[in-house]
Amino acid sequence: MKRGDAAHLAVGCGLGAWAAFGLLTMVVAGHDGRPLSVDRALLTWSLGHRPDGAVAFAHALTTTGTGAVPYLLAALAGIVAGRTRRRRALAVALCLACLAAGQTLRYAVMALVSRPRPPRADWATHASGWAFPSGHTTTAALTAGLLIVAVLVRGGRGGAPLALVAGCWGAAVGLTRVYLGVHWFTDVLGGWLFALGWLGLCLAAVTLRPPWQRPYDAVRDDPVPAGEPSSDAGDPPSDAAGGRTDTTREPREDHAADDPGRRGRSRPA
Repeated sequence: MKRGDAAHLAVGCGLGAWAAFGLLTMVVAGHDGRPLSVDRALLTWSLGHRPDGAVAFAHALTTTGTGAVPYLLAALAGIVAGRTRRRRALAVALCLACLAAGQTLRYAVMALVSRPRPPRADWATHASGWAFPSGHTTTAALTAGLLIVAVLVRGGRGGAPLALVAGCWGAAVGLTRVYLGVHWFTDVLGGWLFALGWLGLCLAAVTLRPPWQRPYDAVRDDPVPAGEPSSDAGDPPSDAAGGRTDTTREPREDHAADDPGRRGRSRPA
């Protein structure tokens, strides 16, 4: 896929996700934060299906969606995406910045909407703050998206399975928040949409202008129009001392001495 096509795809996905997130936010705010019917139904199902083993597994999985784990995975995504030492360092910095900025923006939206969580009596793990959008869900989805992009950019035979594993992990972390009773399902859905929208905009910005591309690299990479010589096509090769080594000689006039005996000769008609 060409760079311009990838940028347009990222912009389209990002704007579509933002539009869906904005619509969901208006629905949630329009109900004054009260749960929707799908929220009540899934919470009721979760309360009736909580064996000890499943709760322990969900608790262990949900802890990977916060703290140092997402940042370590985001750094790993940058290492996988870069092909040189310099590009790896830049990719790691960009992945970490994308994750940190996304978390900050999500926190601002959460404080603005101020949606209450489910009743505390239904919680099977610790939680704090407002509910919409889910923080664990957003963080895990952003991290999974960075890993998926890094694997696909790097290529290789095992790229598709690794991308699938990362996507399943990101989705599962969000679902554990509903299963453990600390979030409504629409909180999780909002986290997924928010992460997709933010990731799409970040990818579009990087794809349109890669930060590791120097100005002269962009000029040298442009194709030379047909019929026009390259900027270095006319430069003659030089030796190690800096001198010209081309064998092309400029024409010179032959200033041979005049022959007095030929002055008076004339070619017969």
